[in-house]
Amino acid sequence: MSSTPPPGGPIGPDGYPVHPGTPAEQPRAAAAVEQPAPIRLAVRLMWVGAALSLAGLVVTFLTLDSLKSQLRDSLEKSDPNYTQSDFDALYGISVGIAVVAALIGVSLWAWMAWKNGQGRPWARIVASVLGGLNLLSTLSAVSLGNTTGASIAVSVVGLVLALVILSLLWRKESSEFYAARSRPQWG
Repeated sequence: MSSTPPPGGPIGPDGYPVHPGTPAEQPRAAAAVEQPAPIRLAVRLMWVGAALSLAGLVVTFLTLDSLKSQLRDSLEKSDPNYTQSDFDALYGISVGIAVVAALIGVSLWAWMAWKNGQGRPWARIVASVLGGLNLLSTLSAVSLGNTTGASIAVSVVGLVLALVILSLLWRKESSEFYAARSRPQWG
């Protein structure tokens, strides 16, 4: 066995280069970096967003009579000869879409809270894209005017919440947190 160290590569604690494939050369999980205050607050607010999605579902169920009235008006304008069967189908589909959308919303808020809390850089990008989609969705709902006032209020509160969260995720301390969490640690 030769006493001369191999050339190049990472240096071990003994001052000699580490041989490829040894445990000292393998990357460890990202260092345990403490979440800065903006990330902690953003994660908490994401959980509030999940609760708000559930509240939106409750609002939908509390305003079913208004939904029925809007659907009936819409059907009368598009097809004056609609049947009760047509109405029932449209109503069932509308309620089903509301339930599925709320469950997807809750899941996305929870997933983003979990992954952004871990400092995953891609999660910040996904949260930004979802925030943009939230903006477009809210603007669309307001401009079309085919939702209840309570639903629009919940949507606007969700939009403001998303904008606050995104401003927290893109602060300098947050960027440093994401960078530190994504950097491989050697040794």
